[in-house]
Amino acid sequence: MTNDRTNGSPRTLKTVSRAFDIVRALEELDGAGVTELTEHLDLSKSVVYNYLSTLREEKFVVKEGDTYELSLQFLLVGEYVRYQNVLYQIGKPELEELAEKTGEFAHLATEEHGLGVNLYKVSGEKAVGSEYQVNKLQRADYLHFSATGKAILAHLPRERVEWIIDQYGLPEKTESTITDREALFEDLETIRERGYSLNEEEEITGLQAIGAPVCNRHGRVLGSISVSGPVRRMKQSGYHEQLIEDVVNTANVIEVNINMEETDDEFPTFS
Repeated sequence: MTNDRTNGSPRTLKTVSRAFDIVRALEELDGAGVTELTEHLDLSKSVVYNYLSTLREEKFVVKEGDTYELSLQFLLVGEYVRYQNVLYQIGKPELEELAEKTGEFAHLATEEHGLGVNLYKVSGEKAVGSEYQVNKLQRADYLHFSATGKAILAHLPRERVEWIIDQYGLPEKTESTITDREALFEDLETIRERGYSLNEEEEITGLQAIGAPVCNRHGRVLGSISVSGPVRRMKQSGYHEQLIEDVVNTANVIEVNINMEETDDEFPTFS
């Protein structure tokens, strides 16, 4: 296979792109038949069937009656990728301790392709919103309205943040979501100065989250952590300050443990 380039970019293979279109469609539709996929993707039945047959032969698709679904092979691949991530390896036990201590939902996230990817979440005894939190693990999401996302954005180079905004925009999730570019950069500057981020009902009305970045010894952000809970409880005097301290301290512990074990060249930059 050659690596021919056009305008500085590598050539893409249409067959591979189309196979992933079918995979994504099966995810979006929660399983589908040939006819439904044909209409959804605007492809011929024969093309869709051939791709499904190939994916099924490679064990990435299963068939139940006339319905095709993604197979558990994706789970195995996903778990492999997650366990290869040093932030997950080292952050997981610290996150579990944070959730146990605070009683809230705790999250561990990173950025890839300009979107937030949740590597792990754990529920404390007081945690709320379980169904929504489970769904967060199943998709990449925008960075500008979550505490983990804003903690990451605050420590990325400005040109990278500009690219992310140009690529994805600043869609509104609630009335409190920051949708203005300059307002977001002002918020990110505040986050850098104080060392933690706040999600003030910007993702879900009634829910607040506190986040902190995890950086390497040179200040490059590797990911972030957060805790989230009902606004009324999270803003209680004394409790709010204690949560901030717990989140920042946990992030610092993860940073120290990562930097003790890893060298800089083990942290690639993903685009």
